[in-house]
This record gives sequence, structure tokens and C-alpha cells, in this order.
Amino acid sequence: MSELVARIGGSVGAFPAGEWDALAGGNPFVSHAFLTALEDSGSVGEGTGWQPAPLVVSSGEEGPLLAALPAYLKGHSQGEYVFDHSWADAYERAGGRYYPKLQIAAPFTPATGPRLLLSDDALAAPLLGAAEQLCGQNGFSSAHATFIDPAQAPLFENAGWMMRSDVQYHWFNRDYADFDAFLAELSSRKRKDLRKERRAVQEQVRIERLRGDDIRPEHWDAFWLFYQDTGARKWGSPYLTREAFDLFHERMGEQLLLVMAFAGSEPVAGALNFIGADALYGRYWGCLADIRFLHFELSYYQAIDAAIEFGLSRVEAGAQGQHKLARGYEPVETLSAHWIADRGFRSAVADFLEREREGVALERNFLEERLPFRKG
Repeated sequence: MSELVARIGGSVGAFPAGEWDALAGGNPFVSHAFLTALEDSGSVGEGTGWQPAPLVVSSGEEGPLLAALPAYLKGHSQGEYVFDHSWADAYERAGGRYYPKLQIAAPFTPATGPRLLLSDDALAAPLLGAAEQLCGQNGFSSAHATFIDPAQAPLFENAGWMMRSDVQYHWFNRDYADFDAFLAELSSRKRKDLRKERRAVQEQVRIERLRGDDIRPEHWDAFWLFYQDTGARKWGSPYLTREAFDLFHERMGEQLLLVMAFAGSEPVAGALNFIGADALYGRYWGCLADIRFLHFELSYYQAIDAAIEFGLSRVEAGAQGQHKLARGYEPVETLSAHWIADRGFRSAVADFLEREREGVALERNFLEERLPFRKG
């Protein structure tokens, strides 16, 4: 351990793709391809408030990577989906400076995955220690790791980081042969509702699922319009640039599933999914037509169809949305980990998190009682 060297890079692209991906565990959102696509497209970097600052541990200055953190210096709290705006406001009203902070995350991506990229779990402590030292030396208020793989929670807890809970909705594949087999598990009324919704959409549009080379430039041009429309309505301006989608296609083609809806020959809506080792991740959606239930069909039902076809164990459909519950998506706890430099502020946040966890647990219990599955 005495020979370990921790260093910070100006970009994930500064490190060899093979060494980085050997640590990433097959998760698409911490892969070298995804993170460098964000960098090379200008979606993160200068002017975005997301400055890449990956931390790595190696054996000596020139040794191969043994551990890594996908980390960013943040000048705001946008694009994280774990909300700390109230923390920032309270700290700054008390005379502190909350930003910049260190964010350990897959930018703009509320999907669970490893945040400590490790060749050995014993490297978690020096890696997190390096993150804390970086914050301390530069006067950063805090460090935050969001949507962490639950299996890594003990590694953060053992390092003294505070844990935070929230709820997402995931669909689980219980070895279903097809969508009808999944529907058979629902109550009669819910089963009829879902069939009615699918039929209503499919009578109005033609739907195609596209992967790899089947996705052509004109599909991306159409999807860019859909994405911009959703971004303008939800958060004011899109996080990703147009070039990001081209780079995703170039570098991750077979890991992309683009679901497109056509009215005649005209594309009117789309949903982009990423395919992981054992999960389908629904990420971006948009439309230019007002068709009832279209969002549910493209973003949820088509994702279920695809997960069954590909033999994947679950669908993660992104942040928020209790409407997913009625469509067979179940409430799941998501976790983030937080390190606060100021002792007094850390104590206040710890108290807040304890009370918040109680509320989240109650909410999850309430939601689980309202699942649409048949009883008994």
C-alpha cells in the first residue's frame, strides 16, 4: 500500500481505455466510451459547471490503474437528480461557500452503478481518502457520490461517509417468456388497462426498435428534436450537445436501443435506452405529437419487451414518476454517499438525513402496498 500513488486527471480521456474499462465492471455509464463522449462533445467541461476531475490510484506514477473515481468539480447542483440545493442555501446563508464541490457520478444519469472503480475493495479507503484530501487542499465544501451500487455502500460507510436514500421505480424480469406472461402477474383490472393503453398507441403509430448500424443519421436528427423539446420543458436547456449522440453511436452502438414512433413515414417520438450487462437503462425520451399513452409505450412497455427479449434482469426507468407503479415498475431504494468538510455543517446534514430516511422508508412501504400485481 505504501507504493500506491493517487493522482487527478483533467479528463477520463487522459487514461487508457482498456485500463479504465477493466475497473468499470461493464456498467455503460462509467465506461471510458460514455464518459469521454461527454467530454469530447462538450457536454461536460468548460462552461458547463461539470469540470472533469477523475481520481485514480496506481502502483507508482507509471503503473497501471488499480482504482478510479469518475469525479467532477461542480459549480452548481444541476443534472444530478439527488437534490442538495437546500444544503447549499443553508451553508451559504451561514457564511460558507458550498461551490465548488466534488461530484462522483455519471453526469446527467440517475442510474445505479459502481462509483468506486476498483481492482480490489481494499483500495476503496485510499481512493476516498484521496477525494477527501483533494477537497481539503482546495477548500471544497463537500464530496458526493450519487446512485451508487448498493454493494458498495459499506465501502463508503466504512470511510465515514453519510448515506442518503431515495426511491426509484425499476421493473424486474421474473423469467417472463413475453409481455403477456408479465401481464398475467397483474390484477385483472391493471392487465386490461395496460392492454388498452398499448392498443390505443399502436393503432396510431408504427414503432421500431433500432440498434447499432440500424440507427441512421436521420434517426439521430429526429431524436435530437425530441430531446430538445423534453429538455426545454423540464430543465430549461438540454444537458447534452447534438454531437454527444453521434459519439454514443460511434463508441457504444450495440449498447444503444433507440425506440422510434412513426406516423406514416414521419418520426414523431423516441426513447433512448442503454443496454448493460444485466439491465436496460431508460435514459432520454421526447415527442413532437400529442398522442395519449405514447410515453408509457415507448419508455416503459417497449423497455419491458426488450429486457425480456435480451434476457436482462431489470429495467431502470430513470428518476421520479409514481405513474410507473401502475405499469409494473416497483419502488426501489437508491443510495448516495456524502462527505462534508465542516464539522458543524456535517452534524446538521447527518440529522437531516436521519429524518429524511424515515420519511423515505414510509413512502416506500406505502408504494409497495399499491403494486398492481395479483394478490396471493
